[in-house]
Amino acid sequence: MIEQIQAECLELLKQLIRIQSFSKEEDKTADVIEQFLQQRGVRTHRKLNNVWAYNKHFDPARPTLLLNSHHDTVKPNSGYTRDPYDAAVEDGKLYGLGSNDAGGCLVSLIGTFLYYYDRADLEYNICLATTAEEEISGNNGLELVLPDLGELEFAVVGEPTQMNLAIAERGLLVLDCTSTGKAGHAAREEGDNAIYKALKDIEWFRNYRFSKVSEVFGPLKMSVTIINAGSQHNVVPATCTFTVDVRVTDAYTNEEVLKIIRNNVDCDVKPRSIRLKPSSIDKDHPLVRSGIALGRTTYGSPTTSDQALLSIPSVKVGPGDSGRSHMADEFIYVDEISEGIDLYIRMLGPVIQAGE
Repeated sequence: MIEQIQAECLELLKQLIRIQSFSKEEDKTADVIEQFLQQRGVRTHRKLNNVWAYNKHFDPARPTLLLNSHHDTVKPNSGYTRDPYDAAVEDGKLYGLGSNDAGGCLVSLIGTFLYYYDRADLEYNICLATTAEEEISGNNGLELVLPDLGELEFAVVGEPTQMNLAIAERGLLVLDCTSTGKAGHAAREEGDNAIYKALKDIEWFRNYRFSKVSEVFGPLKMSVTIINAGSQHNVVPATCTFTVDVRVTDAYTNEEVLKIIRNNVDCDVKPRSIRLKPSSIDKDHPLVRSGIALGRTTYGSPTTSDQALLSIPSVKVGPGDSGRSHMADEFIYVDEISEGIDLYIRMLGPVIQAGE
């Protein structure tokens, strides 16, 4: 049974690669995923370009595990030497845009869902959600359908990790800061220079150390990355704007970090979003213990994914290598897909099957 699922999922991935599915343009890949599941007797649900389904013997009295990955892609970069949509297999590699990020993970989770779909002996329900707009952190992907999925206990988010376990992921705050002074002529003692006021706060961002340090990531990191002020050489600027990139660890919530910052600086601080939260799962969680027992290692992920939208324990794990994501001539090894399905099944077994 596993061999048939592996073969069918490989063909599904080839089909998906051949279809352009940039973020916000995933309707055709959503159609293919929907049809693939329906042809195997699975009842599907859909909202915009998001498709989800539940195991056959869904029981509202049981807790639910979420399996999630995305089917949108970035646009191919200028370094491609091959057709990004060819889905060619050479030397054990399946080439194509989205093959590694995150097509291999997506079809491996679909295969895992199908393996357990008919099982009546599960202690957990399984919700499979194949979602859109991950690459742009869009509002019409996982975030859109989360309220429709029902109560969820914990999640597996499919991203290329070489099937190792990312048990924590940094959150992201992008802050637009404005220091306000008063305009005046530079030749006279006039005005209140907004640049000088901004420099004081920029020094704070540079030097401040948060008291709580993550066991996985270490200290929280803040970087001033953009600054703009002034209109001409002889005018004292009334405003100075700057942008701060804040990589939030699992030691804090985004809201806590924002409050600390506002209590320490004089400038006006506006977050572009507080949606991209830090996430984590306890190293003693049964799913993590199951993965470790299979020889998988744990680590903290510096990159952001749809995991940031979840408020439940979650682990990021999947076939492929993050270093290949968004690269020219992207590929995934065919064997990685087979291994991914096998390891997902074996990792989940002790957690969701009765008597395991």
